[in-house]
Amino acid sequence: MVDVTTASDLQSVSAAVVPQAKRFLQTCAEVASGAAPEAAIPLLLLATSDILGAGARLGAMVDVVPSARFEPDAGEETDLDPLRLGLAQVLEGIDEYVEVIDPVLGAELGGSSISADLATIASALTQGLAHFEAGNEIEALWWWQFSYLSIWGERAASTLRVLQLILGHLRLDVADDVAAEAEYDALQS
Repeated sequence: MVDVTTASDLQSVSAAVVPQAKRFLQTCAEVASGAAPEAAIPLLLLATSDILGAGARLGAMVDVVPSARFEPDAGEETDLDPLRLGLAQVLEGIDEYVEVIDPVLGAELGGSSISADLATIASALTQGLAHFEAGNEIEALWWWQFSYLSIWGERAASTLRVLQLILGHLRLDVADDVAAEAEYDALQS
């Protein structure tokens, strides 16, 4: 584990998560708007990969322990249903997937959806941002770390895998005659 223990170190890590969280939220909102449906999967793949990188750093750190025992009220929760519904509409037909619920404990299968997973991640990031913007940097960092380990890290990892598989299918699953023609064209150039 990475030992980040001084308040200034923790505030620095917290400040580094902010732009990554904001980029993730912005990308999800842009995709949900339906502005560029042909770029939805690659954009979501990149955004999810980036936020997982931030989460991995949080997971590798020693546990962040805020000075107060109780979480200060971060204000009214953001309604993320419009985001989830917009993403579900853009991802219609490819949104739902099956996964192993906990591959460490067994092979039980369950269902999920990319749109719900991304909204779950967005919810956790938004709550952390609210703490950060209220001046509670350590609380924000604690929240991001706790929620990464308890929910959004797993949801992001599952979603990343599904997005990568969808992208692979979109790019590689082509008819034999189309593949042969592309191969011929590549050899001729």
